[in-house]
Amino acid sequence: MSKVKTNAMRILDSNKIAYNMYSYNVKKGEHVDGVEVAHQIEKDVNQVYKTLVAMGVSKNIYVYVIPVNEHLDLKKGAKVANEKSIEMINVNDINKFTGYIRGGCSPIGMKKLYKTFINESAIALDSIIVSAGKIGHQVELSPKELQSLINAEFSDIVK
Repeated sequence: MSKVKTNAMRILDSNKIAYNMYSYNVKKGEHVDGVEVAHQIEKDVNQVYKTLVAMGVSKNIYVYVIPVNEHLDLKKGAKVANEKSIEMINVNDINKFTGYIRGGCSPIGMKKLYKTFINESAIALDSIIVSAGKIGHQVELSPKELQSLINAEFSDIVK
């Protein structure tokens, strides 16, 4: 497989943040869920995180980074964002808000630096794996370096 360099990787490089890149197979037009990605790259599902995007009642956008085998608790997500409630944005709007597409949404390098929350389970890990910003590619990095880079907060946000 050719060496791909995504925008997220370029941001990591320019900030001198160490990372490992992983690739997985996906057919064009096919959606591969995060659990399958973890299996393909031979990593524990508790180490592979997905990036979810939600909108609050205020119309502010929030980003949630959680393990692929977990579900975002919308009430907890709203509480940490100081919103009355939040709801997931429509899949068709992901690109409009983030610059990424479904299945390739990275918490690194979105169009804007949205308020971001990483599930607190990441604190106990040496590294977590998130999308590299392109379907078929993931990056592994320190959760604390990710937190610092995207100005995120560690919070209890899963069911």
